[in-house]
Amino acid sequence: MNTPAINTPVEPLPAASLILLRDSVDGLEVFMIQRHRDLRFAPGATVFPGGRLDAEDSELPWRDLSLPLTDDMPQRMAAIREAFEECGLLLAGGSLDASVLDGLRTAPGGTFLDRLLAAGLEPDVAALVPFARWLTPESVWRRYDTLFFLAKAPPRQTAVVDGVEAVAGFWGTPRAILAEAEAERLSLVFATRMNLLRLAGCRTVRHAMEEAARFHPLAPILPRPADTPEGPALCIPDGLGYPLTRIPLEQARLG
Repeated sequence: MNTPAINTPVEPLPAASLILLRDSVDGLEVFMIQRHRDLRFAPGATVFPGGRLDAEDSELPWRDLSLPLTDDMPQRMAAIREAFEECGLLLAGGSLDASVLDGLRTAPGGTFLDRLLAAGLEPDVAALVPFARWLTPESVWRRYDTLFFLAKAPPRQTAVVDGVEAVAGFWGTPRAILAEAEAERLSLVFATRMNLLRLAGCRTVRHAMEEAARFHPLAPILPRPADTPEGPALCIPDGLGYPLTRIPLEQARLG
């Protein structure tokens, strides 16, 4: 359900999303979650794990850790944290097994980093490769400035969705997921759909990582409505790696 447009655009909130990848006999696969239908933003949509930055993501003692320091460190941390909270998949350096992961899911109190350090782990921020930066269109009532990262899925881990924000999780090829959306068996917001279209041209995890490396530094993508010969559309700039740059406005779910 789209919320009516507002006159003055709201300031976008910083956010991060993690596109987990793996190779399969069918080609490149991505991990997706289905959002709970009772959520206010993008209810019931199929998305990549992610969410807005928490205060703890920007206030961590980075220099006390053996982590590479980058300007997007808060977004990297948020992407790893949100993926673990929503679907139980953790990118971390150290000894990981099912009992450690179960303990982290149920550990009380402290920040996400506190819990990792207590378990002898550090977030594997270096495993994340920046892929795209999307801003929610100005007409939407709640807006995000989201950094999308690619990462190879951690081995020997099984997804466990939280049941609160995410009610289901699954692996699929970008083409198969787009076909399900075309058949109206699942719903994709605009940025998710466009990122899947871009990844649909990648054969393997390595290929996807090479595709991401072609567009650094990332240019912010702000979709804008436009009148086209085919009718009203939502458009993005050319030259950013996307095979399509306009979608009919009536097909472009924004929230």
